[in-house]
Amino acid sequence: MKKLIDMIAEELTQAFEKNGYEGKYGMVTLSNRPDLCQYQCNGALAASKSYKKAPIVIAEEIVECVKDSRTFSKIEALMPGFINITLNTAFIADYLNKMRPADQYGCEKSENPLTIIIDYGGPNVAKPLHVGHLRSAVIGESIKRISRYLGHKVIGDVHLGDWGLQMGLIITELKKRQPNLIYFDENYTGEYPKEAPFTILELEEIYPAANEFSKTHPEYKEEAKNATYLLQNGNRGYAALWNHILNVSIEDLKKNYDNLKVSFDLWKKESDVQAYIPDMIAYLKENNYTRISEGALVVDVKEETDTKEIPPCMILKSDGATLYNTTDLATMVERRKLFDPDAIIYIVDKRQELYFETVFRCAKKTKLLDEKVKLTFLGFGTMNGKDGKPFKTREGGVMRLENLIQSINDEVYDKIIKNREVSEEEAKDIAKKVGLAALKYGDLSNQASKDYIFDIDRFISFEGNTGPYILYTIVRIKSILIKYRELTGNNPENAGNILPSHIPGEISLMLEISKFNDVIEHSYEENAPHKICQYIYDVANAFSSFYHENKIIAQEDKEKQQSWISLITLAQGILETCIDLLGFDAPDRM
Repeated sequence: MKKLIDMIAEELTQAFEKNGYEGKYGMVTLSNRPDLCQYQCNGALAASKSYKKAPIVIAEEIVECVKDSRTFSKIEALMPGFINITLNTAFIADYLNKMRPADQYGCEKSENPLTIIIDYGGPNVAKPLHVGHLRSAVIGESIKRISRYLGHKVIGDVHLGDWGLQMGLIITELKKRQPNLIYFDENYTGEYPKEAPFTILELEEIYPAANEFSKTHPEYKEEAKNATYLLQNGNRGYAALWNHILNVSIEDLKKNYDNLKVSFDLWKKESDVQAYIPDMIAYLKENNYTRISEGALVVDVKEETDTKEIPPCMILKSDGATLYNTTDLATMVERRKLFDPDAIIYIVDKRQELYFETVFRCAKKTKLLDEKVKLTFLGFGTMNGKDGKPFKTREGGVMRLENLIQSINDEVYDKIIKNREVSEEEAKDIAKKVGLAALKYGDLSNQASKDYIFDIDRFISFEGNTGPYILYTIVRIKSILIKYRELTGNNPENAGNILPSHIPGEISLMLEISKFNDVIEHSYEENAPHKICQYIYDVANAFSSFYHENKIIAQEDKEKQQSWISLITLAQGILETCIDLLGFDAPDRM
């Protein structure tokens, strides 16, 4: 289904062409003066330079050409050459009536679906998820859902960190605490236990303790490095412990990600690509992509056009050890082999931009990836406390993500219990949904690259640009539709066509709804969930104004009432679709 704005632009384009101008000047945008008009075309201003004619003359010619169109209720040329457009509400109503039964409300799937890998999450095993993991997970999940909605094949990969010194530190600390475990018996040849010799809580305490101890005990750190080496070279006992670490960690990670309504198609790990590294390095050397720099193996990626210093991409350290660069390049090799992607999107802290730029350049220069593969670094800003510094616990430590989620749920629960008569069980269920909406919307409503202040009091408010306000709007619509069904016995879905209107609030709501497929497409193209947040906030505000201006249930004109019921049913569907794309859902009541 064509976008409404494209239908308007088509008429203007044809008018420009009929008058001897290039059709490109018929582009239409939303008005930046909604008090004057709904849409505008500034093409006459641009055309005047090419055709040596006053822009107002061109604008008047175009207006004269389309003045009898049923699309417009008002179209006028204003100095110095603006074309202001107000739509006929019959045209808008007709568009909405076509949206209602259309698949995905007329938002078309891509004619050429892409295979897209989204790399988001990125936690390390044996460590709890903390607030620093929130943005990657929430933004990545939304972009995955938006891309799938438009028909693309999307593969979400958590990309776990499980291969490095942290493993050696954990194994060394376990050996120090429980030296008699059979994993440390070099003569043991039997099967190792299926149960891990530690819980997730113990594991999460072991790593920081080992890491801290290693900072002041160099012999301990050397032992951990040796343990890492033995693990990576096939030590049976260490490999068994490593598998326990993975299993215990991943089970806990999945539980925490489930609480965020975040899921992954792949639970790939750094260790999965180790087998690709030797052949990859041999390929780079054989094709003369590498050189030695101070003992390290590097690939130069700086280009003549660069205005800033771009360091070489290091492949091996001077001691022959691999780095994140090596692993990330090998991961691209694996992804090319397994999925042949058209695009890979990395959702990572924006402070890593230079690192990813060097890795991307290296992958393309060395042809580890085809030129057709679009690599996108989507760097996100920091979630800060009210002091403007990275969000911490009251004690100054890094807050666990599950504790953050629970604190929001508790705040919402207290608010519900104080203001509503509901059972404890229902209040907890509502609080969980509202809390998640508060958290995700609070994050996603900001442009990804920007830092933002985490303000729990503002985020859980039922007023203003917040997740709970959006949910409250949906619940209010549900309540009206339930009353309508009870009073009339009719299904709101079958209420009839949306009619043209002269009521300002109703027209505003109709216009906002009509923008749906345009917003979704732009959100996908720009990897910008915040555009969907702004859109549903506008829809919610338009509904609120319409609701307060009109008594829907008490309306005596049944044809008008049925039109309104169809309109708000469509609004509900649009809002619920959008919050699903953002990664949360609405309760039945609040």
